[in-house]
Amino acid sequence: MRKQPVWRRTRVFRVARGLWPDHNPLRRASDRAEAGIVAVLAAAFLIGAPPIALVVWQLTISTVFSTANAEHAGWRQVSAVLLTDAPQGDGTYHPSVPARWTAPDGAQRTGQVLAAPGARAGTSVTVWTSASGRHTGTPLSPFQAATQADLAAVAAVAFWGVILLSAGMFGHRHLNARRLAAWDADLKASNLSGPAGANP
Repeated sequence: MRKQPVWRRTRVFRVARGLWPDHNPLRRASDRAEAGIVAVLAAAFLIGAPPIALVVWQLTISTVFSTANAEHAGWRQVSAVLLTDAPQGDGTYHPSVPARWTAPDGAQRTGQVLAAPGARAGTSVTVWTSASGRHTGTPLSPFQAATQADLAAVAAVAFWGVILLSAGMFGHRHLNARRLAAWDADLKASNLSGPAGANP
């Protein structure tokens, strides 16, 4: 394991020590305020991240159209027979090919379905149809729905972190401006008092 340079570890230690809320009389009010901001933002992230992730996950699961929703709506899987040969391809693109299947009422339906490249006419493929026998899209599997919900939850937590980080950076810049103004005022005061208080 590669160790960090000594100067970098020392810098990180100084920054952390500078934010630690102690009773150092040399610490300015802006230093204590920055330590408080860091603590509040960290607590906000830790407290807010779990409920945000849970709410977004549940909302995503409830809005995606999965196989369970399809079956509840009366959709079902049927075997469709290809009417023509599917074009050849590299396997990454599934061409649309005319096919025929049987509707729940026994009527024969035809339409375009996706088939494997190079599939021959007469090959059976599984497609989803509505209760009336109309060809529909393919709903998400439970695994796909859960994966989509997981990604949405992670993105929501990351967005929450970006918001808090932006707030922290804004507060840091504001406090730095106050520090610089205070240091400038102290420097001017020391320059003014130095010659006046010096003995000839």
